[in-house]
Amino acid sequence: MTATLLAGIAGLALLDALNPATIAGVALLLLAPMTHPTRAAAGFVAGAYLTVLTLGAVVYIGADVAADTAGNGLIWVRRIAFTVAATALAVTGLRRLRPRIRPAVTVPTWVNPLSAAILGLIMTGADLPNAFPYFIAIERIVNADLGTTTSLTIIAGYALVYCLPCLLLLIAGATRGDRIRHRLGNLYERLGAEKKQPRSVPIAAGYLIAAAGVLTIAVLA
Repeated sequence: MTATLLAGIAGLALLDALNPATIAGVALLLLAPMTHPTRAAAGFVAGAYLTVLTLGAVVYIGADVAADTAGNGLIWVRRIAFTVAATALAVTGLRRLRPRIRPAVTVPTWVNPLSAAILGLIMTGADLPNAFPYFIAIERIVNADLGTTTSLTIIAGYALVYCLPCLLLLIAGATRGDRIRHRLGNLYERLGAEKKQPRSVPIAAGYLIAAAGVLTIAVLA
């Protein structure tokens, strides 16, 4: 294990940490009119962390077996990740070719600290297929041949860095609740409230071009 490898994986984790789904989930829970919003947000972060850790361990073990049985067995990890990401970009681009009303993001009434953890697990798990830095990091870990214990420890660290923005937001919400909620409320009005999205050909074209680029990487991987 080298410092270069750890630095590269840490960089991928930081890139992956800029995940709007998990960050928005924590922000929304801190704003929710419930008895213990901070506890619910903490449960959400715990669910997100366990998802990244568990799926990372599963992908690592599967990729490690593939690498042992077929020299280039890890190629499937990259191709699946980039293909799913390209599909998501293409769908987003096509949706911008017609006007639509983006529904408001709200917290269901049944959410509590325990169910918030399940919600964090589901939302993070649904978003991970688009997180190709995650799969690239696992591929590097497998290629480094560090052994199972060390590799899983690094994956646990990756999951922690992935959740870092959520943890910082959670700490801010717990220590400076009213001020943070005021700022999050303004952010919610811009990003989470119901909003009309007009048709935009340039934005759609940008997404489709990006999707084509990512798909090309998937084919050549």
